[in-house]
Amino acid sequence: TGEKLDILSGLGNGYDTSVSGDSPLLLGGGVGVPPLYLLAKKLISEGKKVSVVLGFNTSDEGFYEDEFKALGCSVTVATADGSRGVKGFVTDAMPENYTYFYTCGPEPMLKAVYNKTVTSGQMSFEERMGCGFGACMGCSCKTLAGNKRICKDGPVMKKEEIIWEA
Repeated sequence: TGEKLDILSGLGNGYDTSVSGDSPLLLGGGVGVPPLYLLAKKLISEGKKVSVVLGFNTSDEGFYEDEFKALGCSVTVATADGSRGVKGFVTDAMPENYTYFYTCGPEPMLKAVYNKTVTSGQMSFEERMGCGFGACMGCSCKTLAGNKRICKDGPVMKKEEIIWEA
């Protein structure tokens, strides 16, 4: 009590739920799962029917399945080794019908989701950040508008603006 902290807070942006349509799909991989839980709560409070695909390497690494189900989400789990749910990745367990997608996870997963999804969507990048407030450009990503900084201009970016390196 009484100590002062010097912190930076509220950097970057979050998901925009106003564009999701009635049946959004949430795709989370590993540490990308927790941010989607709060998003699912918000989407459900807005009256949307939320489907969630959670991806992990093994069943031992899985978490939040029951929490998403308790919210009323339709949940599918994918594991790389096939020890739980669908064998493979989140892209192997995606439903056919959804109006929009939101995703958070490692970059290879984001690129796979980008290539497989048929609707617009938003991607939250996980990136190591050198400075955390946009000065160093160490966490930048190529977009149609030039390089954007994950820490300041992101971490959430629209699918249509991202340019993936070959």
